[in-house]
Amino acid sequence: MFYRRAGILHTRYQDERQLWPFAFDRGLVATVLAILLVAPFAFDRIYLVTYLLPWIIWSSAALGLNLLMGGAGQVHLGYGAVMGIGAYASVHLLRAGIPLELALLAGGLASAAIGSLFGAAALRVKGLYLAMATLAMQYIVDFIISHFSIISGGSQATLQVPPVRFLGVSLASDAAAYYFALLICVGIVLFMLNVRRTSFGRALAAVREKDYAAAVIGVDSFRFKLVAFFVSSFVGGMVGCVMAVSYYRAVSPDQFHLDLSIQLVAMVIVGGLGSVLGSFFGAALILFAPIVLNHAVAFGADTFGVGISADLRAHLPLMLYGAMIVGFLLWEPLGLAKIYNNARNYFMVWPLRHNR
Repeated sequence: MFYRRAGILHTRYQDERQLWPFAFDRGLVATVLAILLVAPFAFDRIYLVTYLLPWIIWSSAALGLNLLMGGAGQVHLGYGAVMGIGAYASVHLLRAGIPLELALLAGGLASAAIGSLFGAAALRVKGLYLAMATLAMQYIVDFIISHFSIISGGSQATLQVPPVRFLGVSLASDAAAYYFALLICVGIVLFMLNVRRTSFGRALAAVREKDYAAAVIGVDSFRFKLVAFFVSSFVGGMVGCVMAVSYYRAVSPDQFHLDLSIQLVAMVIVGGLGSVLGSFFGAALILFAPIVLNHAVAFGADTFGVGISADLRAHLPLMLYGAMIVGFLLWEPLGLAKIYNNARNYFMVWPLRHNR
């Protein structure tokens, strides 16, 4: 039907290594990219700013975390703090007159340096102990940001982002801010798609599966884990800068608390560990499912005349949201990306019988 393996005869290694060997995949990627490019002209501003822009930013953050959790198999419960470091570092540089291009890289490097510092200490432990160590990082960074006025101005203070330009283009308009976030997201996606095909990506896969076995074949597990922390934190710092510049237009301590870290972990797990596409699926589910369920509950109650108290109406969507996530994980523990992949594999040989 849409997918066919038959007739694909590779004569060069470059053909075999291409990201999307099927014409349908290439067409689907081109179609999605075209929709994202024309979105500021095709959709109303409220949909662009309220739905599409945060989805792109949160997906970018989930991609950075997925490199660490899905690529290297390391749990991180303090990724919100990593993004907060990058956001505050870049905003302070912007307020000092540094161009956005340099502030974006500096924010990523600041997050990478501090994230690697915590990672070096945390990587002496594994599993739940590693999770607790990264959780401690979240609380430490939250405390420092909130109580050191030189960083945040105070626990209730808000630092406004000054007018900025990226590659000579002002980001004052919503469309320009959206394209800035989209450009960074595309860059992260291309990096994530290609990193698994490098020696670094293969070393991370070996460490993820069994670090002792990786050490036996000559892979320095501690070094590659530390590099994974560095790269993942660098991406998180850049995304924190993007979030501050193009979405919030300001930074405050309450934007990067533990709930952001938990959201990102949920996006990675529900979407699919190690999957680029799963990061987008997971971000969409975690961000938009509560909104859809809230409207569905209100519509059902009004349509069928069911008397629901205000308290139950407020909590029922959250209950359904949690049940839906548990159901997805029970149905397919490998995440939403695996469900998509199962459907894709089905159509590769449809309608032949051996696909079942």
